[in-house]
Order: sequence, then C-alpha cells, then structure tokens
Amino acid sequence: MRKTVAVFIILALAIAVLALASFNNSSARASSTFSVLSVNQTVGVLYNGYVLLNDTITTSGQTGSFLLGFPHSFGPSVVSVIAYSTGNAADTFPVSLNVPFADHVGFYAISVDFSKGTPQVFSVVFVLSDVFSELNSTIFELVFPTFPSLTETVPVCNCSVVVPDAQYVNGTVSGLTYNVENLSAFTYNTSQVDLTIPAGAYQNFDIEQLTRTVNINAFGQVSVSDFYFVTNNSTSTMDSMDFILPPNASNVAANDQIGVPIITAPSPNSEYPNRYTINFTLDVNPGEAIKFTVSYDLPDNVYVSKVGSSFTLNMSFFQDSISYIDQASVGFFLPQGARLSDFETTLAGNLYGVNHDVYQDSMSVSEQNVIPLASFTVNFSYTYNPLWLALGPTLWIFAFTMVGSAVVWLWRRPRAPSGVVIPSTARGGAIRPEDYRAFADAYEEKMKIEGEIDALDERVQKGRLPRRRYKVQKKTLETRLSALDRTLAETGGKLHAGGGHYADMMRQLEVAEAQIDEAEGSISSIEARQTRGEISLETYRKLLADYERRKERAKTTIRGILLRLREETY
Repeated sequence: MRKTVAVFIILALAIAVLALASFNNSSARASSTFSVLSVNQTVGVLYNGYVLLNDTITTSGQTGSFLLGFPHSFGPSVVSVIAYSTGNAADTFPVSLNVPFADHVGFYAISVDFSKGTPQVFSVVFVLSDVFSELNSTIFELVFPTFPSLTETVPVCNCSVVVPDAQYVNGTVSGLTYNVENLSAFTYNTSQVDLTIPAGAYQNFDIEQLTRTVNINAFGQVSVSDFYFVTNNSTSTMDSMDFILPPNASNVAANDQIGVPIITAPSPNSEYPNRYTINFTLDVNPGEAIKFTVSYDLPDNVYVSKVGSSFTLNMSFFQDSISYIDQASVGFFLPQGARLSDFETTLAGNLYGVNHDVYQDSMSVSEQNVIPLASFTVNFSYTYNPLWLALGPTLWIFAFTMVGSAVVWLWRRPRAPSGVVIPSTARGGAIRPEDYRAFADAYEEKMKIEGEIDALDERVQKGRLPRRRYKVQKKTLETRLSALDRTLAETGGKLHAGGGHYADMMRQLEVAEAQIDEAEGSISSIEARQTRGEISLETYRKLLADYERRKERAKTTIRGILLRLREETY
C-alpha cells in the first residue's frame, strides 16, 4: 500500500515539473517574439532653446510595454514625453515617466504602454530643457545622450544632430551624424558638441503662457489676438523674438502690456512668409519677463464656410510652431446673437469648454507642453440671424433719445441764481495734466514690478534662482512697490475728487483690480484643492485657464484706462 502511494506521489511530482517546464518554455517563446530591429535617434533644437530628442524604433513582434531610457543626469531636464505611431502623430500611446529600468540604477527611464497592440514602427519624443546653452552670441553648447538606452542589444543605431544653420565646431562625437552596430543593452553615454550658429537664429527663453483670442463678427470675418508672457532664460539681454502666425495673416500689429505699440508692425521673414520678428522697445534683461499682444486678421474664406444662416469654422493650431510653449489656450467668441450648434476638437482629454451667455456663446480649449507634434484642430458650427445686426444701432438710437430728452429737460428747468459758485473740483480745474500723467506712469511702473515679482516667483519655484538672491531681489521690488502705492493713492485721490469721467475711470480701475484679486484668490484655491486631490488635473487646468482669461480681461481694461489718461496729456 505504501509503495502504491509513493508511486502516485512521484508521478504527480513528475507531471507538475513537466507542466512548469512547459509553461516556462512557452513564456520564454512568448517573450522572445518581440525584438528591436533598429533605432534612429535625432536631436533637434527649437527656436527658444528647448531640445527635441526623437527616437524612432523599428520592432518585430508584440509586447505589453516598452522601456527606454538615458543617463539619470538628464532626468531633471525632461519637460514632456510623447509616444506615437510613426506616420500618424495623432495615434499616441500612454507613457509612464521615471520608472525602474529593469533593476539597473543610474538611468532615467520611461515605459510606453502597448496593451492595445505594438506598432511595427513608433517614435518617442523627449522635450528637454537646459541642455542647449549660449557660450557667446554665435557659439552654443548642446549636451545630449549619445545613444538611447534599451534593455536588449540593437543591431543598428543611426544618430544625427539636426540644427539648421549650425556648423559643427568640436565635441565628444566626430560630427553631427554617427552610427553604431550592435548597440549594447543598457548603454550609458553622454555627448557634448559646440555649434556655430548665426546670431539671433536661436534664443533661450520660455513662453510661460500664450493666450489666443479668436473673434468672429456677424459676417464671418476672423480677427485674432495673441497674448504672450515670455521670460528671458539667456545670460544676455533679449531685444527681439520670432513667432509663427497662421498663413495669410494680415494687419499684423504688436503692443506691450499697457497697449502701447512696440513697433510699427512685425516684419515677416523673407524665407518663411508666416514667420515674423518683433523688436522690443526696451531690452529684456536675463531672468526678466515681458508681456505683449500680437493682433492680426485672417481671411474668412479660408477658415469659415457659410451656408444660409449656418457658419462652420475649421482651424488648426500650433502645427507650425517653432518654440516650446508651457501653457497655451484658445478662446472663440461668436458674434452677438449667434448660437453654437456643434463643437469638436482633436485635443486629448477634457481641456475644453463651452459657455452659453444670454447674448453670446464662447468656447475655450487649453493645452500644456505645446510642440508641433501636440497640435490640434477645432471644428464648430453656429447659426446666426442677421436681424441681430440691427440690435446695436437700435440701442444707440434709444440711448441718444434718452440723452437728448435729458438735455432738453435740463435746458428748460429753472436756472440757478448767478451768485452760486461751482466748486473748482467739480469743474475739474484742480486736476492738472501732470496729475494724470504721474498716475499713469506710476501705475505702469507698478504693473511692470508686479510682473517682475511673478517672474521671480516662477524662477525660484523651478529652481532657476537661488533662494537668497530671490529674497534680496523681491525685497527690493516690494520696497519700490510700496513707494508707488503711496504715489498712486495721492494722485488717484485727486482724480476721484475731480469728478466727471476721471472719477468714472478710477471706479472702473478699482473694479478691474477687484476682479484680478478675485481671480488670483480663485487660482490659489484650486491649486490647493488639486494638491489635496479634491479635483482632477483636467478640471484644474480648465478652471485655471478660465481664471487666467478673467485676469487678462481685467488687465486689458486697466491698460485701456491708462491709455486714455495718456491721451489726455496730448
């Protein structure tokens, strides 16, 4: 009996061992069905100094995920990563950042999710900052991974550094193109090259925010306004900047943050017709920020189609961008009385919204980490009744009628005795041109200092400014701000006391300031809620874009008031 039991136990163990071996063999065969056939690595530089590291990988077989890395020293420079099927940038794959690299240390690695199928050829694009630096006005240094790091040996790897107008000076690689056969798994290399580049061809700056406002009038004509918030990350002053406008843009103009023209008109580049150069009135020092607005018109027959009372707009954004953009948003404002009937966008996620007001519909979309590969298209339709065109003139006629009636009533009422003396402040005699000029100068200086403080806060948060230097610079700016507040309180009080349209402008200014404070308070609130996990990242970005638009509208009101005060001096 015992022998029989022992025989059964031995047979059961033998079957289990065979099953396990068979499972391991099948697993080994399944895992061995995937392999990397070749890799092409391209290193490119955007106009504002950000580097695009593009690894195009040809594979065979299927895998659930794919690991790719490079030396850990590049980890802090990673701004964004995009993985997509080569030939169709819209077909993207989820990417996990800073993951373990198959038990190897010293690497920064990412994992691409191929749970829905592995493409035969795909690309992974890394956006890197602070690896392209200016040695002098024409010599730049570029630091990059010599080869991509993979978990298996690759038969061939072709590499190239593609920087238009640049010439190779020296470096740790022999030239701007090189290759290797049988690239070892977990290779760990860093290269550096010096390049001669024509002055002004590339600059180091950061577009913190680009807010584009698209207005469509009753006839389907399109006018656009782009608000830029730019920080100079270079070691030298910045006196100009290039940017791309949509094709066939016309009536291009640029104004600074208080509405004063920066130049007569941005000049288009002769080689690239839709690339414009803007020259700043004052140079932007290293670490400082500048805000300006570029306005232009677009041909309606290109972007808007009309059938009866129905209009359709189709527009693509940032596909020709030459710079990396931290945060971009686009707002669409329909003519008064128009009603949105359909809205579509290729933008991933839920970073868009539609707002239905009583008299006007509007839409907005937002995107972070914008490069040409992250471009998107917006398509929407709306209906518009031409009778709304008569609303404005009708209201004006009504207003003129009411004003005329009031004037007639005042003219016919009993006159005041001739001995009554009207106070000089009511007649505005107490206000001199020097007063509102001083107020406008002080307020513009205040806005500039507040922008510098915001730029300091941004730089210290990103680790680009030592905290001790930050405290000293911020204390200096706050001292200047306190002195300006005293000047504004004194001159603003005179304008308030003057009555008439001066007092009205001061009231409008106070309302706009309150709106800015309210928007900033709301931004702080949603930042805290997002940190605590009470709202999703998508909701946070959508709310942030909305509050930023409110701030910009209030600032536009303030700039208009200051401009009107300046006109009073002429």
